[in-house]
Parts: sequence; structure tokens; C-alpha cells
Amino acid sequence: MRTGYANLPLHGGHAPPWLFKRMVPLAKAVTEIVVNEYSQDEFLRRLSDPYWFQAFSCVLGYDWHSSGTTTVTCGALKEALNNENIGIVVAGGKGKTSRKTPVEIEKFGEGFSLQTKKIESLVYSSRMAAKVDSAAVQDGYQLYHHVFVFTENGNWAVIQQGMNPENKYARRYHWLSENVRSFVEEPESAICCDRTEKEVLNMVAWESRDTQNISLDVLTGSNLQKRLDEFVNLVRVGAPPPPPPPQQKKK
Repeated sequence: MRTGYANLPLHGGHAPPWLFKRMVPLAKAVTEIVVNEYSQDEFLRRLSDPYWFQAFSCVLGYDWHSSGTTTVTCGALKEALNNENIGIVVAGGKGKTSRKTPVEIEKFGEGFSLQTKKIESLVYSSRMAAKVDSAAVQDGYQLYHHVFVFTENGNWAVIQQGMNPENKYARRYHWLSENVRSFVEEPESAICCDRTEKEVLNMVAWESRDTQNISLDVLTGSNLQKRLDEFVNLVRVGAPPPPPPPQQKKK
């Protein structure tokens, strides 16, 4: 599930080297404390909380309200964990580094002795999380940072960020593998945001289920005449009311 997202001013440049060198060992220490006191999965849950992640960044010393909160903190976490025996690794990063995520997942997955199918599932999850927030949810923010954090048991969290050059803001998206039901319908459990956009296309909302089916028919060439008739009727009489939300199954 996607657990939320945060908006941050978009800033360029680099973190001071003296600060980053201090952030890395502190990130390792905080991770070890959470893992030892709770569990690896609990650390993933906390990373997927946009408020906890923001506080985590400030504790490490990066206390600016900035897009660098995401990129620098994830960079420090990656350097802190990947050479340690904590059972948690970080794949991906900013810009070109994000494209190496599948290769890094395979490398670290083999190091954890995960089964081939599990590694393939992790790669698929990484790609789908990125695809949903870049293509299925068109909110004006283009992804340029993607980090995939996973444990030796194959559970994962995603932290990714997009930029909007028009309003000079960045938006961070958080995902968690627990209780994932579908990547294409309501993958998020919450959306936390102070800023909303006027025009947003959300193809993974439950209200978009019919739109998904129509798009699939158009792409595959199925039921074209039926879709054309529906379009003509839609123009003539207007859009019908949206369907009721799906009922949640009781456990």
C-alpha cells in the first residue's frame, strides 16, 4: 500500500560533505536500534510513514524543509546499510542511479539467498510502484528519485520523489509491501498532503475502474463499437453518477 506523501520545496545543489559524513553513521545507529528493539519489518513501517521519515531526516542533521530531505537521507541510509549485516538493503537512488534498481535488487536478493521467483517479484514491485506514481497518477510531478528498501525476508518499502518545475515543488511518495492487494486499484492506504492540485488523473482510484476497462479495450481493439456507442451517448446525455465504493471484506 502507498502510505502517504509529502510536499517539499524543490532545491538543487548538494549536501555539505561534512554533514553527510555524520549522517551515515547516525543512520546506521538509528536503524540498528529500531531493528534490535522491534524488528526489520517495523523499520520498513517507519520508513513508509512520511512524518517519521521527515523526523528521521532531521535527527540525522538534515533539518531543512527541502527536496534534499528525501535524496540525501536515502543516500545516507544506502551507504550506511548496504555494507553491514543488518538484514536490510537499499537499492536505487536519484536520477541515473534509480535505473539501476532492478540490477541491485537482483544482486542483494541473491546475497540474501532469496528464491528466484521472490527476486523477480521484488523487481516487479519496484517497477509497478514507480509506474503507478509516474503514469497512473498524473499529478504534475515527474519522478526522478526511486529507492527500494527490502529485508532478508523479502518485505519492502519504496520511497520515491517527483518534481514539478512549474510550482518549484517536489512530492515524496511512500509505499509499504504489507497487505498489498492490487497495484492498479487503490494501492494506497492514505494520502497525506497540505497541497492539492486542481487537475489530477488518478487511474488507480476505484472510481476509475470503468476508465481502466475502456482504456484496455481501446488498446487491445476489443469492443470498439460498444465503446464508441457509449461515447456518443455520454456526449448526448452527460456522465452517469460514479459507482459506490467497493465494500471492504471483514477479517
